[in-house]
Amino acid sequence: MKFFLKITFSLYSYLSLVSAFSPPDQYLINCGSGDPAATDPYRRVFNGDSESGHLVSTRASRVFNANPSSCGLYRTARAFNRPLHYVFPIKDPGTHHLVRLHFYPFNSSYYSEAQFHVLANGFLLLHNFRITESENLPVIKEFVIPVDSEKLKITFVPLDKSKFAVVNAIEVISASRDLVADLAQYVDFEKNEQISGLLKNGFETVHRVNVGGFKVTPFNDSLWRTWVPDDRYLKSSDETEKIRFGGHINYQLGGASREVGPDNVYNTARVIRSSNGTIPDTNITWVFEVEKGYSYMIRMHFCDIASVATGMLYFNVYVNDNLAYENLDLSYITNRLLASPFYADFVVDEENLGVLTVSVGPSNMSLPRTVDAILNGIEVLKINNSMGSFDGEVCTEFVLRSWRRGNAGVLVPLVAVIFLLLIVSLFMQRRRNWFGDSVAWSRLPVDVSDVNLKYGNQLSSGKA
Repeated sequence: MKFFLKITFSLYSYLSLVSAFSPPDQYLINCGSGDPAATDPYRRVFNGDSESGHLVSTRASRVFNANPSSCGLYRTARAFNRPLHYVFPIKDPGTHHLVRLHFYPFNSSYYSEAQFHVLANGFLLLHNFRITESENLPVIKEFVIPVDSEKLKITFVPLDKSKFAVVNAIEVISASRDLVADLAQYVDFEKNEQISGLLKNGFETVHRVNVGGFKVTPFNDSLWRTWVPDDRYLKSSDETEKIRFGGHINYQLGGASREVGPDNVYNTARVIRSSNGTIPDTNITWVFEVEKGYSYMIRMHFCDIASVATGMLYFNVYVNDNLAYENLDLSYITNRLLASPFYADFVVDEENLGVLTVSVGPSNMSLPRTVDAILNGIEVLKINNSMGSFDGEVCTEFVLRSWRRGNAGVLVPLVAVIFLLLIVSLFMQRRRNWFGDSVAWSRLPVDVSDVNLKYGNQLSSGKA
């Protein structure tokens, strides 16, 4: 089952690997802060949103974290009980951009009342989202979405007037053009075929795993990603071996770049190694929990750092126990160069179980006394559904219409009350003229926007 492997693995890896990638767009925003700069744990500088020009709002409060032990980035947040927009000019339209939303729950009534939606250029990123406690760790939601226009608009919409939307920090970073390929291999129990059109889709990061290695922090990734160790996903570690490579990773044109995967992912792996001339009858399997009802892209990272010579490693790849690739020959793919990385993208539908599995194991071409399977990294990415949503069968237009209708339900009775009071006022004015009474009436607002709804005083007191 050999099929167009070189094309599938990285169709858009034509950029030069000589110079380091410098993203044309890179916005790091510290929400709720009036300070010009704050740093995250990895010494990146985030600019305060108050004077950034990206915040489009007339009513939004700053929330302060009184805990001095939190890092500078998470000492403030932006809270609001009506839709709020952040707008970012895009220098590189027609490409994918990484969007990261940072939430750091701390002791505040804003967080206890927070429930909201997040929209971005027609994609629904979060729906009815609540921020849960996370043992003093930030909750970071990461998306990779196509941006075809010259602006990226991120909108936060509270569930209703009694709820808040809250955010601590926002990142918008251009992705390298080889990060998302248009082709992938669709795999299920009935068929295994090439599909295209992935460049039109957005992706949400669900799992990102450094197989056989330690945690890779954003400081060691050119796109500031986090890769976690694979131990908790591993079904069984019997007959597997962790290895680490101390040599040079040979990035090639047509293979994976450092933006696809950093050195610290490709220089570690798990392998199955035969001994005593017997090829093990076993696979290495990883199990991932996912949300049912979505399609997922599984990206598998390979780099032969275990073989002593080319032409000695052959193995099978499985996705959800279905054969995704038979007799994978790393030497053939990498033009007979060891320690040369590449990736393979597979798309699967998850309708029932809420679990995805990835496996590698020996094939009928595996050789004794050699390495018989290897894997360096795994990414599981949720693909947006047909409504452009990552979070339910809801579109952005519905969310915005629902907000307007919900507020209309509050404002219409309010306007009616004001109208009734005006009639009473006129009646009393006439009565005063008739009887010469001097009744003092408070001035009514001439515009409904002058009336503070619930929480209105709190919010308006902290305008940006």
